[in-house]
Amino acid sequence: MTQRTPEEDFLLLNPGPVPLTDDAREAMDAPMVSHRSAEFEATYERAQRGLDYVFAESTLDGRHTAEEETGTSLILNGTATMGMEAAVANFVGPDDEVVALVNGKFGRRFARIADRYADVRRVEVEWGEAFDLDDVGDAIAEGTDLVTMIHNETSTGILNPVSAVGEIAAEEDTLFAVDGVTSLGGDVFCIDDWGIDVAITDAQKALAAPPGISAMYVTERAAERADGERAPFYSDLEKHLRKAGSHQTPFTSAVPLVRALAVAVEEIEEEGLADRIRRHRRQAAAFRRGFGAMGLEGFPETEGLTVRSNTVTATELPAGIEPTDFFEAVETRDVSLSGGQAHLGGEIFRVSNMGTLTDRDVLRGVRVVGEAMGEAGAEIDGEAGYEAARAVLASDDGEEDRKEASVGATEG
Repeated sequence: MTQRTPEEDFLLLNPGPVPLTDDAREAMDAPMVSHRSAEFEATYERAQRGLDYVFAESTLDGRHTAEEETGTSLILNGTATMGMEAAVANFVGPDDEVVALVNGKFGRRFARIADRYADVRRVEVEWGEAFDLDDVGDAIAEGTDLVTMIHNETSTGILNPVSAVGEIAAEEDTLFAVDGVTSLGGDVFCIDDWGIDVAITDAQKALAAPPGISAMYVTERAAERADGERAPFYSDLEKHLRKAGSHQTPFTSAVPLVRALAVAVEEIEEEGLADRIRRHRRQAAAFRRGFGAMGLEGFPETEGLTVRSNTVTATELPAGIEPTDFFEAVETRDVSLSGGQAHLGGEIFRVSNMGTLTDRDVLRGVRVVGEAMGEAGAEIDGEAGYEAARAVLASDDGEEDRKEASVGATEG
C-alpha cells in the first residue's frame, strides 16, 4: 500500500471548508477587540472593500459587472444558509410567489427555505440535469415576486445557466436571488450582466476564509424592496444595510473570522481575480482529465447551457467496489474528499479545487484517488490519470475546455 511521503501534510479537498493560507490563519490569533471599536470597523471596511472587488470583477477580462453605487456588500454572522434565508425572508411574504429552480441539494434547500415564507412553485429536474428554459419561462410569470437559483450546484458539480434565467426574470421585473457560494472567487459571476439582485457566497468556499460567516451583495433595486419586519430578527437586511454603512454588523461580530476574511479577499485581489479564475479552470480540467484517463466516469452528463463546475469535480464510483474501502484508503493517505449527498451517497465522490490549492496539491489528489481506487479493487490506470492531469497543468487546456462549453453558464 502506497502511503504519503513524509513531507506531505494533511490535504483538504472537500468542497468546503477549504485550506487557509498562513496569513489568514494568523489573522485570527490577534488580540481580541470590541466589535464596536474603530479597529474592528477598519477590519470590516477592509473585508467589505475586498468583497466589493470580488462581487464586481468576477470576469476573465477584469470588467466591472457590479458598480459600488448600485449595491452593497454585507458580511453576515452565519454561514451561507443564513444568507439564503435572508435573500427570501426580506423580500416575500405569505401572499407572494417564489419560483425555485431545483436540480441538486442546494437548490432544494433554497426551495425549502422559501416554503416557510411564501407560496413556492418549483421547477425541478433530476439532480445534475439541465433545466428546460421553456419550463422556467412558463413558471416565471407576471406576479412572480422572487426567483431563486444555484449557480454552481456543489452537490453534483455543475454550473447552471444563471444568465439565461436572469433574462427571463428581468422580463417580468422579478427579483432574482442567486447562490454563488462555490463560484464567487473561483469562477465568472456577473451580477449586472446576469440581472442578479441578491448574490450570496460563503467565506469557507472559494474565498478561502474560515467557516462561520458569509457575504451578500444587495443591489439598490433589491434594497428598496426589502422589508426587514417580516424577516427573522437576526437576518433583517434593513438593519444590516444600515450598519454596513458604518462598517459594522447589527449584532456582535465574529471578530476573528472577519479578520481572516479581510486577509483572504485581499489575497484574491493580489492574485488578480481573472488569473484566479483561470487557475481554477485549469485545475478543474486537470481533475476531470486525470480521472477520465484512469477510466472513471464524470458525473453528471451535461447538456445544453449546463456545464461542469470549475471548482468542484464530481465523479462516479465504479461498479464492483465497496465505497467505504475507497474512502478509507484515501483517508489513510492523509487526504480528505467528499462522497455524494442524499441519494447520491455511495454513487459519486467529489473533490474541490477552491481557494488556494497549488498544482502540486491537485496532482497529489489525482495520485491518491488512483491509489485508493486500486486498493479498493477498481481496475483503473492510475499512472495514466496522473500523467493526463500533469499535462493539463503544464498547458492552457483548462481554458480550451471552457471554450468548448456554452457561454450561457459562465459568461455574461
